[in-house]
Amino acid sequence: MSTPTQSAIRFRLSVFMFLQYFIWGSWYVSMGTYLANTLKVGGEQIGAAYGAFAIGAIISPFFVGLIADRLFASEKMLAVLGLLGGALLCWLPRLHEFSAFYPVLILYCAIYVPTLALGNSLSLHHLANAKTDFPRIKIFSAVGWIAGLFTLSAIKGEQSAVQFYLAGGVSILFGLFSLTLPHTPPKKTGANVSIWAILGFDALALLKKPSFAIFVVCMFLICIPLYFYFVMLGIYLTELKWDYMAVKTSLAQVSDVVFLFLLPLFLRRLGYKVTIFIGILCWSARYFLLAGSVTSPDAQTLLIYSAILLHGVCYDFLFIAGQLYVDAEANEKIRGAAQGLIAFILWGVGAWVGTRLAGNVLAANKLAVAEGGMNYDWSKIWMTPAIGAAAVMVVFLIFFREPAKDTKAA
Repeated sequence: MSTPTQSAIRFRLSVFMFLQYFIWGSWYVSMGTYLANTLKVGGEQIGAAYGAFAIGAIISPFFVGLIADRLFASEKMLAVLGLLGGALLCWLPRLHEFSAFYPVLILYCAIYVPTLALGNSLSLHHLANAKTDFPRIKIFSAVGWIAGLFTLSAIKGEQSAVQFYLAGGVSILFGLFSLTLPHTPPKKTGANVSIWAILGFDALALLKKPSFAIFVVCMFLICIPLYFYFVMLGIYLTELKWDYMAVKTSLAQVSDVVFLFLLPLFLRRLGYKVTIFIGILCWSARYFLLAGSVTSPDAQTLLIYSAILLHGVCYDFLFIAGQLYVDAEANEKIRGAAQGLIAFILWGVGAWVGTRLAGNVLAANKLAVAEGGMNYDWSKIWMTPAIGAAAVMVVFLIFFREPAKDTKAA
């Protein structure tokens, strides 16, 4: 079998990223609306459902480190995970009680989340110029997410079980397509690796640096208000009776693409501290805009669109810049472990705490009697993460120090 050219590899990886995020985008934003309006579950259950993804992220390092890295070729593992995930997604709509829906959702997330790490690892392994080509390929992740939202809106599936059938069908296609990816044998066959190393805890040595410890604490704390957006936005817009809600929220990913291109410029000019500070500031501003949209009906649409369009700054200037900061601070020996530790904190523990708290706040602010078509006190709901993000911003600004060495992105 001939070795594929770099252009062929880039093309296949771009399609892979597109399909991978199409799956995620076609159910994640709208699931809260489905649970609230179709299954009729409460805020605490909705928060728990979004926390299923966090549980998947907590399980993922074990899975990737113990199984995928040691026993199976990555492309074959991705194929199996895609096919199994598709079957589970198509099973979810048949479960009409939350007590049955929730454990299957956790199982699905535990299967899907490892595909993110495996896909990135496979891509970086085969790209000849990863620093240049990988960001370009990741743009197709945002395009896939947008396509998933557009397709969902086109078939009017935001509040129905159709979203899971759509995601499930594409997941099966994703699994089959994964078999066309370049062969990537397991990296650690026969290696004796400790659970401590698999989870990335070797990187705990970096916490001896005060600024890195402040960074880790702030990244964990910002995850708590951050997930209010993902849990609440679909429900809020549905109560406002926004048509084609999924399409309109996809403007967030358009913003993501724009600021992904701008991020290197900001890092070069401003450094890590100011860039990450801007990211946290925009999370707080986003929630203040959403809170203002509740009390300012004349400017409501403008304020909501402004909050959506801040997504590129919120995500790229916080998470992508944060990952680059970790990469710069860690040495070669613990670089992978450091990224694994941050991922564990952000998408695992931080996401679990944030989604559960969001669900509790939603439940606590349910109105006894609906007012103006609203079932929740949205002003109080949005102000909670706005104030929380602002507090994290102050802590970061006071205690974080720009790295002394020249670790700014080129």
